[in-house]
Amino acid sequence: MKIKGAVLEHSGLPRPYAESRPLVIEELDLDPPGPGEVLVRIEAAGICHSDLSVVGGNRRRPVPLLLGHEAAGRIQRLGPAVDDVAIGQRVVMTFLPRCGSCTSCDTNGRLPCSAGSAANNEAALLGGGTRLRRGGTVVNHHLGVSGFATHAVVNRRSVVPLDDDVPADVAAVLGCAVLTGGGAVINAGRPRPGDAVMIVGLGGVGMAALLTALALGNGEVIGVDALPDKLDHARAAGATAYSPQQAAEFNITAPLVVEAAGNARAFETAVAATAPGGTTVTVGLPGPETRAAIAPLDLVSGARTITGSYLGSAVPERDIPLYAQMWREGVLPVERLITSRIRLSDINSAMDRLADGEAVRQIVIFDRD
Repeated sequence: MKIKGAVLEHSGLPRPYAESRPLVIEELDLDPPGPGEVLVRIEAAGICHSDLSVVGGNRRRPVPLLLGHEAAGRIQRLGPAVDDVAIGQRVVMTFLPRCGSCTSCDTNGRLPCSAGSAANNEAALLGGGTRLRRGGTVVNHHLGVSGFATHAVVNRRSVVPLDDDVPADVAAVLGCAVLTGGGAVINAGRPRPGDAVMIVGLGGVGMAALLTALALGNGEVIGVDALPDKLDHARAAGATAYSPQQAAEFNITAPLVVEAAGNARAFETAVAATAPGGTTVTVGLPGPETRAAIAPLDLVSGARTITGSYLGSAVPERDIPLYAQMWREGVLPVERLITSRIRLSDINSAMDRLADGEAVRQIVIFDRD
């Protein structure tokens, strides 16, 4: 079938992206779903820093690439051997499918699925190969989703069904920002009753972590970011907030600190702000060459722990319904993450806004083009 999507032709082009236009909106051919796959009509897709990292060249992926990994939509067609979801059902896309049978899948979310990671690295689907073409040229998949498009064929293990009461834009954000940020708090951090939680870096994932920590109601929730608008956003949600300089000057610490910025300075800030006996959870994704400086003596003398968390150490089919229920109950106001709703044709300008720190989550709504 013919679909329309945002294809990354070249990574590392100069900014502004509104002028260099690394993403081209064009018509593509999409194969029907194969065994264990579904065809999804995309309703909404979020623009994440992980997408921006690919556009900017910090995270290399093979091009041409149909970008986008945070999305929600409705199932339009079932492939052979798929009988546990229905046509018309709303689903959330997840960017790391779990095969359910490898040793990594036995770690209850702590380790990413080996088969899913391998497929993502090959820019293919979990079942192998690609389903996208442009003329006679193969177009690569982005993290098994390729959500910046009107439709996607994905592995059944890349989607989690949700009830219709969850709007498409909220559902999309559950699949990456909330799953990653919320899981960094709940699954990896595991704060004790009364523990303060600090979030360093208040982008989409960081704000999702902050909202999740507030929803738990355990103790004080502290946001740290260099941008005043992000601090105001955190305060409006009910947290206290400081710049990194203020946090250092006032010696603000917490037993649990989540680093969600994905750069060395933020990681160093997070480790320095971790109270004795506390845990630093790092969930940001810096470039592979990034290095940070920390004092090992502080870890030993203060009995501090540093742990990494990929995709919030989540099991998506378990955790996404949990966050959806928290949203229903009014304790997890996911809408606070959404700063604008845009057209697919605005995607290059949206990458500029994200790079400038002017947006938390911009959501592409597909009935606007």
